Amino acid sequence: MPQVFIPSLMRKLTKNQEMVEVEGITLREVINNLDIQFPGFKARVLYEDTRLAPGLAAAIDGVVTEEGLRTRVSANCEIHFVTQISGG
Repeated sequence: MPQVFIPSLMRKLTKNQEMVEVEGITLREVINNLDIQFPGFKARVLYEDTRLAPGLAAAIDGVVTEEGLRTRVSANCEIHFVTQISGG
């Protein structure tokens, strides 16, 4: 199962777990399954249930995804939700 590493500011939603394993073959399925286990997770990471929230990115096996929620994930991948850095 994919391993999802939970940012410290979201750990209240996962009962302070730093990492959880959850089923899914796309990023959307992983997020939906996380929300089943930990209600409120999806509302925290998605914007209008259609894309990742502004300022948030998902890195799968160390690579920030450009495909959004339809990104396919493997059974042994690592998923990290990271804050996007911007500035000038």
